[in-house]
Amino acid sequence: MNLKGKTIGFGLTGSHCTYDAVFPQIQKLASLGANVLPVITNTVKSTITRFGDGEEWVRKIEEATGNKAIDSIVKAEPLGPKIPLDCMVIAPLTGNTMSKLANAMTESPVLMAAKATMRNNKPVLLGISTNDALGLNGMNLMKLMDAKNVYFIPFGQDAPEKKPNSMVARMQMLLPALEAALSHQQIQPVIIERFRDEE
Repeated sequence: MNLKGKTIGFGLTGSHCTYDAVFPQIQKLASLGANVLPVITNTVKSTITRFGDGEEWVRKIEEATGNKAIDSIVKAEPLGPKIPLDCMVIAPLTGNTMSKLANAMTESPVLMAAKATMRNNKPVLLGISTNDALGLNGMNLMKLMDAKNVYFIPFGQDAPEKKPNSMVARMQMLLPALEAALSHQQIQPVIIERFRDEE
């Protein structure tokens, strides 16, 4: 599929350890001619961790996409009626944001962008990164898997011996998952043995 000219919202939430895997995918989208609009939560922008400074990550993403990060609900709301997206990607998607999306809460720019996209019957593609996908958040994951116009980057357990409830998307499959989502298809298989890729 030709992504040139497609407008792709790209939401990032606070799974800081996953940014290194996600950033090359943002660069690929931009290099293929997609208009990538970064959307971030306050956690992304304001947190400094051992995985980097949030403000530096935002700067890199803005440089890669050529667009300023959308960092407020007010700025995100037009992504539905005035600036329609072809697809809204959220990667990484934390368990916290996943639970709110599954329960129709809108309290961050990323959630507003997702809700605005779903209102237009356009696809939302999720790349999960959560320590409790097989725990309390399991019901939210299943609700989203059954939701209309919601698709997933294939995901699996990333450290089953140490964190048996944790699941993370195979971020390097973002592009084929996006191409499928743009055709309103779920790439298969969606549940994979992700941890074997990390050995």
